[in-house]
Amino acid sequence: MGAHVGREAPLDDAAALGVDCVQIFLSDPQSFRRPRPREDAAALRASGVPVYVHAPYLINVCSPKNNVRYGARKILAQTLEAAAAIGSAGVIVHAGHAEDGIPAGVGRWVRTLEQLGELPAPLLIENTAGGDNAVARRFDALALLWEAVGDRGVGFCFDTCHAHAAGEDLDGVIARVRAITGRLDLLHCNDSRDAAGSGADRHANLGTGRIDPDALRAMIRDASAPVLVETPGGYDAMRADVEFVRAALG
Repeated sequence: MGAHVGREAPLDDAAALGVDCVQIFLSDPQSFRRPRPREDAAALRASGVPVYVHAPYLINVCSPKNNVRYGARKILAQTLEAAAAIGSAGVIVHAGHAEDGIPAGVGRWVRTLEQLGELPAPLLIENTAGGDNAVARRFDALALLWEAVGDRGVGFCFDTCHAHAAGEDLDGVIARVRAITGRLDLLHCNDSRDAAGSGADRHANLGTGRIDPDALRAMIRDASAPVLVETPGGYDAMRADVEFVRAALG
């Protein structure tokens, strides 16, 4: 289990929080700026602490707009290379959306993976909370995406808040996801500030938001995968969320 932490000293944060793994950004999540080489790359590789990397939020490889799509593919490739340099356990990227329809967006994901070629680090596509024609918001769209990309070496990251915001029924949701993807490589365990189906990607601390705490516990247990919290607040708030996960795992 682990938590999303600042990118300055992730190993120190892991020790302070008592977690087994961490997630960081390697660059500004709201820009297409290329990640800079890290001075602690060797230490991160040697640490034995799995470090996940969240790709910038602006990445949308499904866009019909050439400048958006080409820029997204470029920064995704650069993020994968930078993640490989630190021995990352995986790069998580939002699946994106296509204004001209989900099938078109799925086709652009196929083309993106063809252009990326052999991946230097594991790539995990994440379900999303909202957006028209999002290719991994609703599970029927996720099924179309996975039919096209599931045999191309990508993994899957499931976010509890995003599924809630998308309006998916959380009862037995992990089994339904696995029936579509055949795998679950990482669980982002987050409560939600907003109501089910809102489309709002606003995380809350575990047990304080709009998701039934028992539903969160069931997803944690059923995932059988590393669990990361991406919740607000400082160390104390994150420690409480980590303890929620630890208690759910028994």
